[in-house]
Amino acid sequence: MTKRERLQDFAGNGEKAQGTFSDAEMRRRQDAIRRHMADVGIDAALFTSYHNITYYADFLYCQFGRRYGLVLDHQRATSISAGIDGGRPWRRTFGGNLVYTDWHRDNYFHALRQLAGTARRIGIEFDHVTIEFMALLRAEFPGIEFVDIAGPAMRLRMIKSAEEIAHITEMTRIADLGGAACVEATAAGVPEHEIALHATATLQREIARSWPNAELQDSWTWFQSGINTDGAHNPPTSRRIQPGDILSLNCFPMVAGYYVALERTLFAEHASDEHLRLWQVNCKVHDRGKELLQPGAKCSDIAAELNEIYAAENLLHYRSFGYGHSFGVLCHYYGREAGLELREDCDTVLAPGMVVSMEPMITIPAHLPGAGGYREHDILVIEAGGSRNITGFPYGPEHLILPPRL
Repeated sequence: MTKRERLQDFAGNGEKAQGTFSDAEMRRRQDAIRRHMADVGIDAALFTSYHNITYYADFLYCQFGRRYGLVLDHQRATSISAGIDGGRPWRRTFGGNLVYTDWHRDNYFHALRQLAGTARRIGIEFDHVTIEFMALLRAEFPGIEFVDIAGPAMRLRMIKSAEEIAHITEMTRIADLGGAACVEATAAGVPEHEIALHATATLQREIARSWPNAELQDSWTWFQSGINTDGAHNPPTSRRIQPGDILSLNCFPMVAGYYVALERTLFAEHASDEHLRLWQVNCKVHDRGKELLQPGAKCSDIAAELNEIYAAENLLHYRSFGYGHSFGVLCHYYGREAGLELREDCDTVLAPGMVVSMEPMITIPAHLPGAGGYREHDILVIEAGGSRNITGFPYGPEHLILPPRL
């Protein structure tokens, strides 16, 4: 039987792709986590999550049942990828790449040993590693100490660089274009999915224009109507819009693993008095919330003050989730800077360089007047002297009862 190779070398299969960020920015990120590693005595880090591999190496993998990784020691950064992906991981990684094949059991760990075999203390992401994977690591690296690096890596991601903020700002501009496409396509009788398709195509085309060297993947739109607005993450259906429906648009451009969002409440043709009242209350909370996003403010304190506005209207029990969260490398199926969420149980203090949403939502059950989900969503950059709103799309009854009033 012919012996087949366990590892392959795709380096030089094409040219390195133009990175999303400058070489200096990527070195800044890798050097920052290396400083933490040096401080706590970590010899090498094995990152396995979408968000950390993307953040530290600019490579967004497609898992599809295989294992991926980024081994970062004090000299090198090397992604580990499956042979099915060919040379793309090498072209996209800021650093080197090692490819393992399917022809022998546990080739992933064989590759890992080539990169981290001399390490005595290895950092891994405790919030991403499964019990099964942990057992395999211990079997492959007997006597090695594994320590958590997920929390420190997240804290570094929470403060954005100037390049990241510029990237997010441009994406937010594109999200506004997706919102305009939703408004353009919305009318009684139109199915939710047709509106979502039109908006997503608008997002993709503008991303391709603005980032001609980017990979085009993962941008999406959720457009909901009527009962379907009760959840923030309800996908579009083929339900046709009816006059008087409450509507919710949610546009999400994705560029190089970075996610932004535009979310708005709308109505088809007209809204009842109770719908208008509830919508205006939610807009009031949204307005006050944006005022509270200032350096030095504590996440839990912001949530507590906004709770009082809902409570005064006897609506607090209809609030759906936290008031906002950090932005950066994240998506609906991966990633989260959980240390920066506007919730009662988060005491993080806002600081310059953070990018945070304000997105209050209430859901009124179907048997009550004004039923439906109400949500507005803007993205703000925390700066030394305050905050800057980078979302420009209008909201409220004056703008989003469709078709617009003349």
